[in-house]
Amino acid sequence: MRPAVYLLRAGIALGWTRATSMSERASSAVHSRVFYGYIVVGAALVMMTVSSGAMFSYSVFFAPLQQEFGWNRAVTSAAFSVNMVVQGLLSLGVGRLNDRFGPRVILTLSGVLLGAGFILVSRISTVWQLYFLFGVVIGAGVSGGPVPLMSTVARWFRARRGLMTGIVMAGVGFGTMFVPPFAEWLIGTLSWRSSFVAVGILLLAVIPLTAQWLRRDPWQLGLRPLGDVEASGSAGAGRSPDGVSVGEAKRKRQFWLLLAAFFGFGFAVHSVMVHVVVHATGLGLPSSQAAAIMTAIGALSVAGRVGVGSLADRYGSKRLLLSQFALLSLSLVGFSLLQRDWALFACAAVFGFGFGGVVPLNSHIVAELFGLRAHGAILGATGLGIGLGSATGPVFTGWCYDALGSYSVPFLVCSGFAVASGLLVSLIKPVTQTVGETVTKSAVPR
Repeated sequence: MRPAVYLLRAGIALGWTRATSMSERASSAVHSRVFYGYIVVGAALVMMTVSSGAMFSYSVFFAPLQQEFGWNRAVTSAAFSVNMVVQGLLSLGVGRLNDRFGPRVILTLSGVLLGAGFILVSRISTVWQLYFLFGVVIGAGVSGGPVPLMSTVARWFRARRGLMTGIVMAGVGFGTMFVPPFAEWLIGTLSWRSSFVAVGILLLAVIPLTAQWLRRDPWQLGLRPLGDVEASGSAGAGRSPDGVSVGEAKRKRQFWLLLAAFFGFGFAVHSVMVHVVVHATGLGLPSSQAAAIMTAIGALSVAGRVGVGSLADRYGSKRLLLSQFALLSLSLVGFSLLQRDWALFACAAVFGFGFGGVVPLNSHIVAELFGLRAHGAILGATGLGIGLGSATGPVFTGWCYDALGSYSVPFLVCSGFAVASGLLVSLIKPVTQTVGETVTKSAVPR
């Protein structure tokens, strides 16, 4: 094993050096012909695909872990909950770091933690090792992805911001479509331990190298955001984005309403993402067909992220969030009450579109309400709400199943959380004042 490890290290180091050199040349050459923000979006899409797909592949590892160690569903799902708590707690700090240092270093470290964490999970023998490696190490790695990437894209684009954010976050859908079925195939062909290793190598090979193409904002390259029509003579290098500070945002009611709304979103969504495959197999679906439900969720979430994200540029975030939370609630009622295979796939489609559409709206509404000055930190705070909800929901759902022998009640509770999130969003009013600028009617959610 040691020669292989040394070769892997050497390969990563060599590839990283070449990628850094390539990205430096690209930043000086490509942006003169093609707006460099599109390069940032492409790199972010690749990283979101592999990192999110790896995390959501936990659903197909669920049953093998139970069979290997004899853990019940609450205990097994708690590893995912620890992961989400760590993501939530770190998201605020990661957002601040991105505001200050940019995403390249953050995503490089994220890829190393994710890859190493997956490889080490293959060696676990006790539940605390699973909680530490999947929960803490992999959770820390995943936390370095969504907030820095969404915040970075928001800085590069004023026009098409919702569409570009939707494209980046479509990576979650692509990852959900392809990585869990790939992991399911690996488990059936090799073993669950070898599958963790394979996914870890994929993460190590892709994320640190792709991260070298990222830049925090266009001003670093002497550019302006796409759609910045401010008529000054130069490209605005060194300019500071407008908006409120984190401290000022925390004193506003809108901040806490968003935090609570996204807690409910995390509770509802990740209860399904952790339990839907084992729920489907419990209803008699073969494991391959049950894993295909994740593919359906991923496919429709791509449509939701891109489609709803592009609509946000025209209609604003608030009314779209309300519609997406309504779809989530409807799909969760379906998961609770319907048991036929076609009905599960129909619910998965509605759930995927609703879930997918919320994700780009998160970054969009933060930019609309609070501006870009502390966008990463404020977005990270909403990530804390998602993380805490995502930690609570799967354990609650697993506990209910262990007590009741059915997912009907917990999925109905999740539907109620989605409704509550929509009600909280409906109470959000525009932020009328910021430091350094006044938010106009056209710049606030409708």
